[in-house]
Amino acid sequence: MKCPNCGKEIEEGHLICEVCGSEIQMVPDFEPEIENSITETLSTLAALQDEGQDESIQQEMQDMEEDEEVDEAEEKENKRRKLGIMISTVIVFLIILSTYVLYLHHVNTVSYQIDKAKECAAQGSYEQAITYLDTAYEKDDSLAQILFMKADYYYLMSDNESALQALKQIIDKGEYPYEDVEEAYDKMITIYSNEGRYEEINTLLLACKEDTIVNMFQSYMAKEPEFSYVEGDYAEIIPLKLSSNTSGTIYYTMDGTTPNKNSDVYTAPLFLESGDYTISAFFVNDYGIESEIVKKSYHINLEVPNAPEIAVYSGEYHEPMVISVQGQEGCEIYYTTDGSEPTKDSVPYTGPIPMPLGNTHFKFVNISEEGVSSEVTMRTYRLTLENTISTDEAVARLIAGLVESGYLQDASGKVENQNITYHYEFSSVISIGEESFFTINEYYDDGTGVLNRTDKVFVVQVYTGEVARLGFDEKGTYIAVPLGPY
Repeated sequence: MKCPNCGKEIEEGHLICEVCGSEIQMVPDFEPEIENSITETLSTLAALQDEGQDESIQQEMQDMEEDEEVDEAEEKENKRRKLGIMISTVIVFLIILSTYVLYLHHVNTVSYQIDKAKECAAQGSYEQAITYLDTAYEKDDSLAQILFMKADYYYLMSDNESALQALKQIIDKGEYPYEDVEEAYDKMITIYSNEGRYEEINTLLLACKEDTIVNMFQSYMAKEPEFSYVEGDYAEIIPLKLSSNTSGTIYYTMDGTTPNKNSDVYTAPLFLESGDYTISAFFVNDYGIESEIVKKSYHINLEVPNAPEIAVYSGEYHEPMVISVQGQEGCEIYYTTDGSEPTKDSVPYTGPIPMPLGNTHFKFVNISEEGVSSEVTMRTYRLTLENTISTDEAVARLIAGLVESGYLQDASGKVENQNITYHYEFSSVISIGEESFFTINEYYDDGTGVLNRTDKVFVVQVYTGEVARLGFDEKGTYIAVPLGPY
């Protein structure tokens, strides 16, 4: 047998060519008929096998389809179940997440912090309460309530300084409503007052820009005294008034020296006349708080009136005289007869004065509208009349004449059908024409014991004692009017 590859003869029984090494396959030789028969048989078997296989495959395919349908339904159901479980899980998760988020949000709100602070305070844990309030204030500093609560808790802890700081925050922030600011001042002043720290109250209020609040608590303040006149030059006497914002004491000096509590106490206006003045003053309130010293300067340059001119010179006289005084335009004349210096409170000069009997010392002064006084003009008179009736006799003769005329009921001065009593007093000596008369004024007592002067003046002739009533003619000259029946 030859090698099909190289053609070399291969010994029988060898399956591999020794020359080329190819493997020899042993194939039996078949007869063509047998080969065909075999081929047909194999084809038939193959066809049968294919048919069986087709049926089997179809059955298997059908079974598989049915199984697939079942599996698909089960798979769909399983998917739905899984999907439902997943959705439920997601929903539960979202609910839990939302709840947690809401919880976190709530925990971080200002209202939550305030509520927690109140809970802690109710349990006496004020420090923890203040911690919550600090957190709340960091989140929202527009709520004065937070600072008020802090101040209250500090106060309950007897930490007044921290309470004052919290209240001062309300005042200094400048953004809270007026009502909150007023309450903050009230609470601060209460704490200061309880501790007797009045100087700090004064300092607090002096820095306050709210006039209404200052007025509410001004009793604690010691402001500088107010002067009724601004400093400067004046051509008139000024009644300088010093005033304070509340009750207390004002101390002052008028020579520019620094006043203290041993200086003069202001009680009435200071009348500044001609000259230069430097008024220094300070105020001490009822709590002992002292104000700053205020100092003001004044220059008073006044025109001094001329002294009054009197025509009748001092001396001794033996007949009635009338004293006339010449003043100055724009001035009023005042006089005294008791030796005191005349002022605006003395007797005003309104017309000629009958010279009194006996010795009289007159002092006259001109006082301008600005209150400036002139120099004083003095006169001393001694009036004596010889061979006259006495003034007491003149009064007695007048009363007798009034009873005779029916004016009086009796010498006691009673008047018929009236509950009054008349009294009469000598006044002066005057000349009427060529004669001299005593003037006698009339007074009445209505039962109170007080004498009130009437408008009637009677005269009695100094030598004869003749009684009359003083009157005036058309020219305004004195005349003696006889007493008629009443």
